[in-house]
Amino acid sequence: MENDKIRLLSTVKVAKHEDTYKLVDALNRTLKDRDLMFGLSLDEKDKDQMIFSIYET
Repeated sequence: MENDKIRLLSTVKVAKHEDTYKLVDALNRTLKDRDLMFGLSLDEKDKDQMIFSIYET
């Protein structure tokens, strides 16, 4: 890989909801050509919260 870096731009905690992944998927499909990537993970400390992340690729 040649200097391929992913840079974390922002994170925010959101309430856990079963459809949140659909928003992340839509953002990734729509904005990948702008070198942006979005992630979603379960908060290890609070299982009722999720962490939404924005990355620059």
